[in-house]
Amino acid sequence: MRILVIPDTQIKPNVPIDHMRWAAKAVKDYKPTHVVHLGDHWDFPSLSSYASRKEVEGKRVIQDIAAGNQAMKLFWDTLKRQKDLPEFHYIFGNHEERLVRYVNDNPVLENLLDLNQLNLDGWITHPFKEVFELNNVWFTHFFYAPFTGRAYGGTAQNILARVGLSMCQGHRQGKEVSARALPNGQVQRALIAGSYYLHTEEYLGPQARETWRGLVVLHDVQDGDYDMMELSTKYLCRRYEKMELDEFLEKEK
Repeated sequence: MRILVIPDTQIKPNVPIDHMRWAAKAVKDYKPTHVVHLGDHWDFPSLSSYASRKEVEGKRVIQDIAAGNQAMKLFWDTLKRQKDLPEFHYIFGNHEERLVRYVNDNPVLENLLDLNQLNLDGWITHPFKEVFELNNVWFTHFFYAPFTGRAYGGTAQNILARVGLSMCQGHRQGKEVSARALPNGQVQRALIAGSYYLHTEEYLGPQARETWRGLVVLHDVQDGDYDMMELSTKYLCRRYEKMELDEFLEKEK
């Protein structure tokens, strides 16, 4: 089993979406048996409860949905005519949950706005906060403390100890990994990877602009253990665009 992990893509209007084409090309090149998208593809800035009224001024839910759908179409268009496609899994994240909460708070919108408007054809979908397993590696958007529903904080090592399973989650920016060997010879691994996009998230501030972004390939997955390969956006740009990422983004402006 080989799993290509796509961390949070965070698509919104007027941001580059070339990384979705690169992800599809990576599916072609690295030939995974499974692809797992960790969620938050649709960023939904118009529904952010953290933004001020000034920050959401002019933003529209329909435009948020259309932007994510366009990027997902680019992903599938790049895979056209590709034979022997892997199994695709999509996990709903807390950003897609913004739409669910908004409709629940405004029931007049029921049947007008819902998750069915998101272009997820071809994906096996998994509800927000639920977990699923591939060869004893457990996936969800984030693991959380029982009875609170809040995402675990702390290091990947601490979260691995709390969860007690080989685990992979998105949600948190950058990339953190950990592993531990159990007395029975089993190896458990933790992968936290929550950023695969090309734009700048202003809330990260000037000191977090070099947060790791990219895809991760889990090779030879067996009973929760695997070998891990990182594919950063900088590497993917050099591979597929034949230029440095900064140069590519400047050219695309």
